[in-house]
Amino acid sequence: MEERARNPFLAESNAKKALMVDRWIEEIKLRANPEELGMILVHNGIVRAISKSGKPVRGMKLSYDKEKLDSIIPTFKQKAGVVDIRACINAGDLEVGDDIMFLIVAGKFRTDVLPVFEEVLSVIKREIVTEQEVQ
Repeated sequence: MEERARNPFLAESNAKKALMVDRWIEEIKLRANPEELGMILVHNGIVRAISKSGKPVRGMKLSYDKEKLDSIIPTFKQKAGVVDIRACINAGDLEVGDDIMFLIVAGKFRTDVLPVFEEVLSVIKREIVTEQEVQ
């Protein structure tokens, strides 16, 4: 696959978001009760070059409902064994390889974190994000 010239602004933005995730992890570790924190699960969704149907994709137009995202996070944070949840969605015109979303769910045990992680991610994909692949 040939290398495409990357938009330097998006590359810088992606790098800043990756640093943000590192900062989030450090904040969670510092603020959480060590007796309650045993797992931090991170999701980094990226724009694929091939659609789910197998067709080539050049990019994606993405928008999301920030108010709805901000409203669901506190609800999921109340789940048993969950210490913290953080999410960041990259809206706009995205290229293949660009970050779509970062999601962190931190908690006591894997059995607490994984189901909440899957549920939050599903709600975000189903109800909050609108994606349009650019062919």
